[in-house]
Amino acid sequence: MNIKTILIGFITGFINGIFGSGGGSILVPALNNILEIEEHKSHATALSIIIFFTLTSSFIYIKNGIFNLGVTYKVAIGATIGGIIGARLLNKFSGPKLRLIFGFFMIIASLRMVF
Repeated sequence: MNIKTILIGFITGFINGIFGSGGGSILVPALNNILEIEEHKSHATALSIIIFFTLTSSFIYIKNGIFNLGVTYKVAIGATIGGIIGARLLNKFSGPKLRLIFGFFMIIASLRMVF
């Protein structure tokens, strides 16, 4: 096993666990820039990896009673539909365009967190 790969997994799992999200915002650039995985594969691989630390964190949140089941189901319906559409659109964008779009959303998210 490659220590870099395990370290990337640990950091993204930790970030997701402590904040409840955000692992993908670290994982995609790490896969792309550190492990030199092509842009489209970085996004797809990140989504495949995120399920593992999301499920792990979710079980702990559920065990501690810090979640809202009613909201979870409603958001899951929209997320499923959005995920299907987004996954189908992924290959419609070039690598540089995908990076630009992802960067734009990260800047907007950052600004919302600060202000």
